[in-house]
Amino acid sequence: MSDSLDRPALDNPAPMIEESQSSPSDCLIKAQEAMTRGALEEALAIAYLPSDGAAEIPALHYVRARAQFHLRHYQDCAVELEQASANAGPHAISLLMDEAVAMRRRDDLLPLLKICRKRKPDDFRLMNAGAAVLIQLARFDEAELLLRLSLQRCPNDPGALNLLALLLTETGRFDSALSVMARLRDADPEDWEPLCNMACILSSMGRMEEAANLYREAVPMAPQDPRLRLNHSITMLKSGRMAQGWIEHEWRFGLPGHTSIPLDRLLPNISPSLDLRGKRVLITQEEGLGDTLMYLRYIPPLARTGAIIHIWGTETLAAICERVAGVSEVQFGGETPEYDYHCPFISLPRAFSGTPDAMGAPVPYLSADRQKAEAWRQRFQDDHKLRVGLVWAGAARPEDTAALMVDRQRSMPLSELAPLAGIKGVSFYSLQKDTPAEQIPDFPGSLVNVMPECHTMDDTAALMVNLDIIVSVDTSAVHLAGGLGKSVIMMDRINNCWRWLHGRDDTPWYPQMRIVRQTRFQDWSDVVERVKRLLEDAVSTRKPGPQ
Repeated sequence: MSDSLDRPALDNPAPMIEESQSSPSDCLIKAQEAMTRGALEEALAIAYLPSDGAAEIPALHYVRARAQFHLRHYQDCAVELEQASANAGPHAISLLMDEAVAMRRRDDLLPLLKICRKRKPDDFRLMNAGAAVLIQLARFDEAELLLRLSLQRCPNDPGALNLLALLLTETGRFDSALSVMARLRDADPEDWEPLCNMACILSSMGRMEEAANLYREAVPMAPQDPRLRLNHSITMLKSGRMAQGWIEHEWRFGLPGHTSIPLDRLLPNISPSLDLRGKRVLITQEEGLGDTLMYLRYIPPLARTGAIIHIWGTETLAAICERVAGVSEVQFGGETPEYDYHCPFISLPRAFSGTPDAMGAPVPYLSADRQKAEAWRQRFQDDHKLRVGLVWAGAARPEDTAALMVDRQRSMPLSELAPLAGIKGVSFYSLQKDTPAEQIPDFPGSLVNVMPECHTMDDTAALMVNLDIIVSVDTSAVHLAGGLGKSVIMMDRINNCWRWLHGRDDTPWYPQMRIVRQTRFQDWSDVVERVKRLLEDAVSTRKPGPQ
């Protein structure tokens, strides 16, 4: 049976497309427009219209491939991708990867790649694409085999070498990753990207001064490239060079996705000459919930300037934002409100970097809803043990590859925390949301789970204030607990986020936080043992009731 006859009939068949001679570029524009509307069969019909005799363009083959992928017609998709990839450069399937990821269909790329490789078994570009998908799926051994095979065919291919360095970094083989990047640097001394990548790896290893030296070489090569400058800022911040780091961090606005609001009214640095009295300052959500919770500390000092503060954020944080001192209005969704200045949350530290409020308001700058907190207090009043909240995983966000790969390193399975179950005098409460909460039966002791009753961060905050200690991996829970002034033990990966600095077990952001960091890549065992000792010490010294 032919592939075309083996497809189900559509409930709403595509409209008839009049067959007429059209130029390939006209077909491309119309097919892309149909794809944008989600009219897949219509897009295909347009893309396959006979042309006026002009040669077909690779982009037209690619739009056909996109439509076939959406329809799960992988054989047809592979044929079109092959035609779109006839020229030199990356294989067209690499263009399809981001779209597949956004659709949460990353796994579907594997059967497509299998078909493509069967058609072109020696195309090293397909090996690279397959390795990239496998790295994202944490199937590192398979990915490495493909990359080694690719490098046999094209030993100096920068794409394969960059992917190999990424794989080595993701598996904790940092020195080997550095060697690969040094090879790329030596091949093209005028290219700043290998220097930047080496600096990122060195920063992950805690070799901060070496990383800084590489950026001193790289930045003059491409002083206007936002990717380079943003990576440079992260190393500065991790090294504790806060004032310079925040200024450099503004280069992120050169990348897509950070703000769509014009930068001509971005909040300037706070100074005696800046009069904000009566000015409406719009504070906007930019990245994750943790960032918002962390930088809400700057709202009280901003309010003291006389500014009228309007927060435009997410619904789950709306109630928490409303209780921060100095907030005039909180909005989620809707249209852009009127403002005199705007400032994404992550730019607030830059605005205050030259003031006595460089670290924002002291903790606690967040508060819980009193009625909700009282309800939890009454429910827990008979529990006189040390009440410990547990968070063992962040949000995986599979539609965001960078976030997915970070979460793979910062999160752990709940079974890793099994040694805590034997601690006498402790009651454990789950603060875990989403899919990882399904692991609760894996905990060998009692683990109270009331999180199904917590629908927003506001509900979780009310629960947290009735606990003594929050034990969590590096996720938004530590920022919520820290901002509430709770005692926090954060279990951190060896290649930690910049905000926790380097070589410290404390943090200036949250004085009640203790950081327990891995000493071996992806090995949580000694972290859990140290957390166990900290909790045992807390039991022996505690006073009755939530602290």
